[in-house]
Amino acid sequence: MNNSLRIWFDAARPKTLPLALVSIFTGSALAFSSGRFTPAIAVLALLTATLLQILSNLANDYGDAVKGTDNEKRLGPMRAIQSGEVSLADMKQAIIINVVLTIVAGLGLVLYALDSLQSILVFIGLGVLAMAAAIAYTVGNKPYGYVGLGDLSVFIFFGLLGVSGTYFLHTGSIDWSLFLPSLGCGLLAVAVLNVNNMRDIENDAECGKRTVAVRLGQQRAKHYHFLLLAGALVAFGGYLLMQSKPVWISLPFLLSLIIVTRHSRAVWATQKPAQIAPMLPAIVKCSLVTNLLFVGVVIAQTLTS
Repeated sequence: MNNSLRIWFDAARPKTLPLALVSIFTGSALAFSSGRFTPAIAVLALLTATLLQILSNLANDYGDAVKGTDNEKRLGPMRAIQSGEVSLADMKQAIIINVVLTIVAGLGLVLYALDSLQSILVFIGLGVLAMAAAIAYTVGNKPYGYVGLGDLSVFIFFGLLGVSGTYFLHTGSIDWSLFLPSLGCGLLAVAVLNVNNMRDIENDAECGKRTVAVRLGQQRAKHYHFLLLAGALVAFGGYLLMQSKPVWISLPFLLSLIIVTRHSRAVWATQKPAQIAPMLPAIVKCSLVTNLLFVGVVIAQTLTS
């Protein structure tokens, strides 16, 4: 791969992209279960979500570099600006380009999926809000990620809006039962962020980045982590049990319990933030597999009806 392409490929942080996609998979699977799934909408939604996640990653790289949070004490992978391979000006230009691409993809999705002017305007507004949230997490004079509001933002955009918004784009309606899978999806996304924040808890505290993990402290952040994981499993499991389908169809979802339990034990055994660092790929895998198992069971329930 060309060195320049490799630099920007790494800056986009492809390992984080599944987190942006699982809410689209979940919302689309639920739409499929209602008999109103459109493949083109799913593809456009996946593209838009991917661009939004990349925008968030680039802006996070820029914001933390400007504020000095990305320094030699940070335990995570070396970021683009931190490495010296990308300048602040180049990153700012990349962010602008990404914003344009996100707008094009988002407008294409909304105009293709929706007919009502009111719905179109609402989703355009939500899109603008999502882009603003992606940038304002670490960029600006008062980035909300530095005061501990990142968890709430992730929960809303990767859970509630991600799942229910995707469902609405497919179906043109919202069902109250969407709350449970939206809750599960959002809690798992927050769990990923929490591991990231537990890893960087010492450096973030020194740099004035008051994440939820910093506010709670390492030990209570672990308890918070377990609550997030348990809440997600209960939400997903509750939704599956509420369906009038044979229980045996839902049994594969129990595999997620094994994966989550193994991850939880590993997190509990850690004593220092440096030991948390290897847990980040594990929680990403945990979140992805749990969501996909849920999606698989939802599709299986639909096909057997």
